[in-house]
This record gives sequence, structure tokens and C-alpha cells, in this order.
Amino acid sequence: MIPLTADEIADCTEGILIKGQSDAMVHGVSIDSRARCIDSLFIPLKGKRDGHEFIPNALRAGASGFLVESKVRNKFADFAGPQFVIEVKDCLKALQNIARYYRTKLSAKVIGITGSTGKTTTKDMLNCVLSQKFRVVSTDRNYNNEIGVPLTIFRADNKTQVLIVEMAMRGIGQIKELAEIVKPNIGVLTNIGQAHLELLGSEEQIARAKAELIESIPENGLVVLNADDLWTPNIATYASARTVTYGIAGGDIRGTEIDVDELGRASFRLNTGGKVAYVVRLAVPGRHNVYNALAVSAVAIQLGLTADDIRIGLSNCRPSSMRMEIFSTGDNVIILNDTYNANPTSMQAALSTLKDIPTQGRHIAVLGDMLELGKISGEAHRQIGEIVASLGINILVSVGVESQIMAESAIKSGMNPKMVITCKDAETAAHLLKQLVMPGDVVLAKASRGIGLEVVVKALVKI
Repeated sequence: MIPLTADEIADCTEGILIKGQSDAMVHGVSIDSRARCIDSLFIPLKGKRDGHEFIPNALRAGASGFLVESKVRNKFADFAGPQFVIEVKDCLKALQNIARYYRTKLSAKVIGITGSTGKTTTKDMLNCVLSQKFRVVSTDRNYNNEIGVPLTIFRADNKTQVLIVEMAMRGIGQIKELAEIVKPNIGVLTNIGQAHLELLGSEEQIARAKAELIESIPENGLVVLNADDLWTPNIATYASARTVTYGIAGGDIRGTEIDVDELGRASFRLNTGGKVAYVVRLAVPGRHNVYNALAVSAVAIQLGLTADDIRIGLSNCRPSSMRMEIFSTGDNVIILNDTYNANPTSMQAALSTLKDIPTQGRHIAVLGDMLELGKISGEAHRQIGEIVASLGINILVSVGVESQIMAESAIKSGMNPKMVITCKDAETAAHLLKQLVMPGDVVLAKASRGIGLEVVVKALVKI
């Protein structure tokens, strides 16, 4: 992190330095007193407990100063010894304002990524590809919200050449607020789907919320859109920057001749508009990941990387935890761990990936509830049940309340009732599958994060 003075922090937060020296320096920002706080600014946020309660811990861990909200100033400001204290109205807003100011100190090219599905995988792939040529900082874990995005920005410094920021949202205006902090030069929108439909009410509203990233890109920037997504013509109208598209059916950057290997990992020909098409092999399972790879290719080409750079970077990129991870057990069971999240689009893609993997055993789908779908939840789960049956999945294990609709639908669509099992929760499913799974089986585990289906994977691979 580029060092900041207490005076700079007070100025950008419209705060008041009430203790300490104005030229005191910090070399990091922390919101967790359990993490490294040496020479850092500690910002107490409200969670299950008030972060102000952890100020003494942060000071013992080496923090150089801390913020305190005006309404509790008298209670917590006196914890400071030689450390500086800045009084602010709202610590969360202060965190964001410091990040906004800090962004102006960076010379890095900044890439913002959003979309209903695929944004994390696209971010990871882009990191792998660009890191071959640039010093890259990218979003870690799920740091893609109003707290995580500022923390991501602070990880960059004056040596950073590219900053990749994943942006999530749960309502209109949220990506706009993030973009005002991040000020991206390049915006990537992977697709529009039904994730968060319960919160926004319609795909049209989801598209409008995601388009806030595209609106934020300056005229001299770049917008990258999925040519095969039905919402792209509408979203493109919000762009003032040059737009590059990618896709399989169409686009400036195209993927053709898609195939998969014995572990469901895709290969394709990358067409960039020239006479030569380049073969790209992905290390991540799923035909749907070709779209993410194409988005990455579109950005990489604009930043001057060659097709060989793209091929090598993508071939070495492994999935993030709980996102299409592949595990193989000693008795030849293959497990696809895609338990981080789920919506109708990603669920269908995961089932197709499961079916793409050849086996002498059985294809087993362990599927949990898809949350935050609102009024379409019942119909969405019913449709997934139909897809399970139509793909010829051998065994369906449904987990949760909504997934019972999925199980009933699979049976109505012709699946053998004896091959459809319902479980009330993930722990019950884990116990069942330890008895059910046999050598040679291929197992997919997928659900929304709140279902906690990773316990099934842990039970099967003993990790």
C-alpha cells in the first residue's frame, strides 16, 4: 500500500484529527483486529458486534491509528496512546472515501467485472493471463461488495500495473457506488441471469443494475460484452466507451469447435478476427467456461497480449475454491465441487458438465436450493428437475425445502422414483452419500451458498 498520512485520511473522510500527529503514517488498512494491523489504520465497522469494541485489540496488534464515530467518540477515543485518532460520522463511508482518494494515487489500469454468473471465474482467468506480462492485483475471495472492494483497492500500490475488481450487487445503485470508488478503465459484463431476482424483481432490473458498470467507463476506456446474451443490445446503449464483444454464435472475439476431455474441461478455437484460429485448452471444467475465457481474451488482446500468452495463461488457471473444483478419490470417484453458489443458469451449466464426463459408474447430482429467486423459485426448481431427467442423470439427491420441487419434477419427467432421494439438509445428504457413492461414480455437488453443501464434498474426499 502507498503510505497515507493522518492528515490525508482526515481530509478525505471530512473527519477531525482529535489525537496524534498529522504527519503520522499508515501502510495498510484493517477492519479485523485479528489480522495483521502493524502500521495500519484500523477502521471499526458494525457487524454482529460493534467494531469499536475491538479497538484495544487492534492497538495491541500494532495499529498506528484508528477511526471513531462521533456518537461514540467519548467512549472509545481515549483508548489511544501514541496512536492517532480521527473522528468521522460513519466508519463504512469513511472506508469508502479513503479508497476513493487512494484510487487517485494509482497509475494502474483498472478493470471492473460484473455479471449474474461467471464473474469470479472470469476474474481468476484474467489474473492468470495478465500476470504473465503485468504486476496484477485482483479481488481475493468474496471481497466484491461495499467493504471488500475498498480493501481490494488498498492492496494495490505504485508498482501495480493492473487492478482487477469484481463487483457484486444486491440492488439498483450499488454497482454505481462501487464504480465511483473504483473508477474502472475497462468494464466487463459476463451475462444477465436470474440471480438476485427476489431482490430486484425482474431480469430487466438486474440488467439495469449491472449496466451501471458500463455507464461508468469513460469515453477513452473499453467495454467488453457477451454478444450471445439477449440483454447485450440494451446494455450497449449505456456505453460511451468503445465496445468489444465476444461469443460463440457471434462477436468480435469468437470461440468455435468446442470439445471437452474426460474431466469435462473444454478446448476451443480462439478467433480474434485474423486468418489464424488458435487452439485453447482450459484447466477448468465446463463448456460454459468458454464464455469466460473469451471475455478474458477480449481484454487481454486490447492490453497487448498475444494469442500464445492467452493460451498459456488459460491453460494454467485453476478454479477458485468451491467453483467447479475437481477431486478424484482413491477408489476412482470424481467429484465436481460447485457449491459456492447457484442460480438456474449456472445449475444447468453444471449439470451439462456432469453429463460431459464419461464414466463406467453413475452420474450423481447432489443439488440444493437456489436461493433469492423470489416468485419464480418454484418454477425454476421445477425446470431443473426436468433437465436432470432429460440429461439421463442416474441419481438425483435433492437437499433443502425448495429442492423437493426439483425432485418431484424429475420423477414426473420420467426419472425412476427409486433414483430420486430427498434430504432435509446438507449433513443428512453427506451421511447418505458416504453409503451411496460407489467406485467409478461422478458426483456433482451444487447449491446456493446458504445450503452449505460443501460438507458433502468434505465427506466424500475426506478433506
